Amino acid sequence: MKKAIMLMLAVICIVPAVAMAETVKIGFINSITGPEAPIGENLSNGVTLAIEDLKAKGIDVDMIKEDDMGKPEKSMAALEKLATRDKVVGIVGPYTSATSNADAKMAERYKVPLLIPVASKEEITRQNLKWTFRTSGTTGDYATILFDLATGLGKPKTLAILNENTDFGVSAANSAKAIAEQKGIKVVFEEAYSKGSPDYRSTLAQAKAANPDIVFMVSYVADAILMMRQSREIGLSPMAFLGAGAGFSVSQFAGEKEISHGIFSSTQWTEDAPWGDSKAWYQRYEKKFGKSPTYHAACAYESMMIMGQAASKVGGDREKLRQELLTGKWNGILGEVSFRDYDGYQNQRKAQMLVEQVQNGKHETVWPVELSAKKPIWPFPGWTK
Repeated sequence: MKKAIMLMLAVICIVPAVAMAETVKIGFINSITGPEAPIGENLSNGVTLAIEDLKAKGIDVDMIKEDDMGKPEKSMAALEKLATRDKVVGIVGPYTSATSNADAKMAERYKVPLLIPVASKEEITRQNLKWTFRTSGTTGDYATILFDLATGLGKPKTLAILNENTDFGVSAANSAKAIAEQKGIKVVFEEAYSKGSPDYRSTLAQAKAANPDIVFMVSYVADAILMMRQSREIGLSPMAFLGAGAGFSVSQFAGEKEISHGIFSSTQWTEDAPWGDSKAWYQRYEKKFGKSPTYHAACAYESMMIMGQAASKVGGDREKLRQELLTGKWNGILGEVSFRDYDGYQNQRKAQMLVEQVQNGKHETVWPVELSAKKPIWPFPGWTK
């Protein structure tokens, strides 16, 4: 009898705690399949950890996941479904710049808050859109930190730019040209290539003939690996290779030790970042998923944490959620996050960028000096035999 009474009391104690948990309906659009799926997986994993942590805070997320395959038309259809049929309060995603730029306009049409985790095309948050917010830094941020490193460690005078002809690639190339000009670095070769080509040797040979001091490259992972393999084949060996995040930042690239050693890559987060519990989060991710997280995972995690916490304050009211995102501040593994208007941007996070360098198969944080964990190898050490 006494045991039965104690059990009843325990149940009564539990019920209020469960009732206190808030449920918020949030959409998540990502490249789950298709050519960008290897990086999209990082976003999915980051969001998974965020859902766990929100639940621990008493916020239950009813997450509705949509796969856009990296295609703008599919992404727009996904957003329309989430906004109208599913009636989510807000949306996190998508991944690529092309899909994000398309979805930003759709978010405006349906008046649903859209929080973009990693797409960096500058123009996305330069369109006077009220319903789009961005956690990610911009392609201008990516290029600035890389050229700060290059001019801080050496005295490059000439530059070659090799970028894929996508929204992300073109925006990053334009940013690189503008910042190089500010720093007195002359562009001696530039080419926008079609992603997924089997052979870049002709383009790389032309770049080599221009004899640039530094080479700035914008590629997703498959092209990043192939271009570095073929750079080695033809003997392209500048003062430095600078990769604008994306494919140069993933462990798959770093693991190609014969062609990745000494390559720099801009990033928005590393395990060495002095923000929040970055190192513990890195270890937790690695233990759960059996691989190292990229900045894509960290940005997706923080985006879902922000969206979940903001939505829990306002329930299902989209306008109140938009106002909460406009005025709120959050502090986590990306440091302090707020969304501001500056330099022509609207609802944009001002990101503190970092630079990683692949050293012996592992990404090491090397810049800026005050936030670095290892010393950079400069200049490029040349190709191993």
